[in-house]
Amino acid sequence: MTFEHQGLLLRRGRRSSTAVGERLRSTVRAGVRTVLAVTDPAALLDGLAPAERDRIEVIERDTLYDAPGRALAALHRMALLHGSVSVVAEPPLLPSDGLEGREWHRMESVLSTALAPMDMSLLCVHDEQWLRPGNRSAVLATHPMLLGARTARPNPDYRGTEAFGRRVRAPEPMAVTGPSHRLEICPSLPRLREDLGDLGRLLGLADGLVDGLVVAVNELAANVLEHGAGKGTVQVWRGPDRWVCDVFDERGGLTDPLAGYRPADSLRPRGYGLWITRQICDYMEICGSRDGSLVRLHFIDRV
Repeated sequence: MTFEHQGLLLRRGRRSSTAVGERLRSTVRAGVRTVLAVTDPAALLDGLAPAERDRIEVIERDTLYDAPGRALAALHRMALLHGSVSVVAEPPLLPSDGLEGREWHRMESVLSTALAPMDMSLLCVHDEQWLRPGNRSAVLATHPMLLGARTARPNPDYRGTEAFGRRVRAPEPMAVTGPSHRLEICPSLPRLREDLGDLGRLLGLADGLVDGLVVAVNELAANVLEHGAGKGTVQVWRGPDRWVCDVFDERGGLTDPLAGYRPADSLRPRGYGLWITRQICDYMEICGSRDGSLVRLHFIDRV
């Protein structure tokens, strides 16, 4: 078995709930590790025998879908740790025309290639009553198979990585609510890490955020030095509900917005750094042209 990625447009009715119940029942009976991560697990577990429910691992939906890079890494770890695994999950529904929604859809679009060798099935359940037109189109574009009342069928609207792989020249505009702090990327990475740590503590960032910022920027700055122009800048500033860090490479070699979403990239030093960076920050935008590339890291405020 290799990775299977299916979508279900859930209508609040017996037929759709039965389809999910049958999926859960069949994987449990087959002895496959079964994981359920939805907002209302009781509604989908209804109708299963107690012994069947006891063999399903229910996890908080927001624990799995914490951030795009971390969600992908969590799925990757599940497959590595448990061998054969079946997951029924409910992805976030954010506006498709905004940064957050677009990054979640990008993550969904790479799953079939990123997890291709894994013995995993992932059924993404989407409640149609909450789907906006843009969300619905994105669901159809990123799921190669659709689950009907009983069986799955190929999805003619599937586009895969082409759906959200377009390169953009600049990140989405965002309000700046404080001063911007600039550091130069110099040949000495230890010096940059020290300066960035001092800056983070001066700004009053929590220790964990300072550590994450330093690790993420170190990985990106290493790419600038080893694969880019060899020089660039780091800018840290405050957005309305987050800290933002821009890492600019004057050469502009990194322009693939899907970079770092593929675990196979970790076999190469450059890909490994981006894979790690996507797990450290909440959102990562990759933009640019031949005039330079910019990676924007978003660290959302946590209550």
